[in-house]
Amino acid sequence: MRIVIVGNGKVGFSLAEHLVKEAHDVTIVDMQDGALRRAADALDVMSVKGNGVSSATLAEAGARSADLLVAATSSDEVNMVCCLTAKHLGTKYTIARIRNPEYNAGLGDLKRNMGIDMVINPESATATEIARWLRFPPASNIETFCRGRVELMGFRIREGDFLVGQPLYAMSDQVKRLSLLFCAVERDSEVIIPNGGFVPQVNDRLYLIGRPSGLDHFFRMLGRHCPKVKNVFIVGGGKISLYLVAMLNKMNMRSKIVEIKEERCRQISELLPGTMVICGDGTDQEVLESERMSASDAFLALTDRDEDNLILSLYAMQMGVSKVITKSNRQNYAGIAQAVGLDSVISPKYITVSQILQVVRGMENSQGSVMETLYRIADGLAEAMEFTVGPGTRHLEVPLKDLSLRKGILLAVIMRDSDIIIPEGKTVLRLGDKIIVVCSGIPINDLNDIYEEDEKPFSSPGGTNEL
Repeated sequence: MRIVIVGNGKVGFSLAEHLVKEAHDVTIVDMQDGALRRAADALDVMSVKGNGVSSATLAEAGARSADLLVAATSSDEVNMVCCLTAKHLGTKYTIARIRNPEYNAGLGDLKRNMGIDMVINPESATATEIARWLRFPPASNIETFCRGRVELMGFRIREGDFLVGQPLYAMSDQVKRLSLLFCAVERDSEVIIPNGGFVPQVNDRLYLIGRPSGLDHFFRMLGRHCPKVKNVFIVGGGKISLYLVAMLNKMNMRSKIVEIKEERCRQISELLPGTMVICGDGTDQEVLESERMSASDAFLALTDRDEDNLILSLYAMQMGVSKVITKSNRQNYAGIAQAVGLDSVISPKYITVSQILQVVRGMENSQGSVMETLYRIADGLAEAMEFTVGPGTRHLEVPLKDLSLRKGILLAVIMRDSDIIIPEGKTVLRLGDKIIVVCSGIPINDLNDIYEEDEKPFSSPGGTNEL
């Protein structure tokens, strides 16, 4: 596909990086020489210097024949006009990053009037993800499928957990009756699609998928169930905090925000009446102690500096706060955070990239199985996708044991009508089924991509690991 990205900031560069890996023809438009040099040096892309609002600049970038234009500059207004200009030039599909909460109420009209096919809001999406994590604190991350009827949760194995040292097939009948599935394991910066003989070890990060009620019961058995979060302590009063606190208020959670800029504190107080806003330096230990940070149920480091977020989160963890969430857009910092025990690390940049990749793959596969959802898990080393089985899907009504799946692929869950099915060898795919696929190292655009090209007896990537 021919894709134009306007704005080579964090989101633009990361998106281009992923699209190039998937063999797309990418052109980056930016006004800064440094940003364009960075892209040209690191990626196999075309670079065009200029203002993305200019029709001449977009024409030079190939907007007339582009399949997709993504406007991801720092200005909402520039992004809107970029999409409008691109549409007039002939771009088939446009995506605009619009972050200002003031535009939320009129997004429908904006999309119609400005030629925008899709709006992405990294801060709003990040807030939604954090709110989901706070709903179930034992998990380090939670992804939802099938409109919330299936969830995927990641968690770190600790010393003393009953999972340690025994293969998955040897789990107790009480655990197996929950009909859950271990769908991925992150160990030493590698991702494993586990089979029944897989033996979990301390510090493994395991990803478990199934019904929310079953997951809740499993964590109770594991001894990880804890009281609901009631008090949330937030350092940083940016857009994420604004979106998040509005959500937490509806969840009956009390929030306290520490923000260093006085003018921003006034704005937050006006927008969120009833929320306690402290004007102070959230990196100051005295401020944190005087505001009783350690007494909160959850601590969120949401400043604009990844370094501060990392240090603050480590301090909160040392002070005994049970749930600590860290915002980090730098991949190397996220790895450091998890290495020291900070599992709940969130990146607005990668959430945005996942949303756009889902659109790109859906456009590539307009005639095949419909991709409903795409999540990047295990620090982007694996993906979990939801497809709807269509008429073009091969091997319908054929038992899985008679098929051959590509290495690194796992069929995790099938939703058929209202039933949630953990696949077995005798399970078949049927028209209309919703299928959740987990893969490692293989970009999947269509459900047919899970099969080996040559037909041979079914060989699971490790067999069943149903619990």
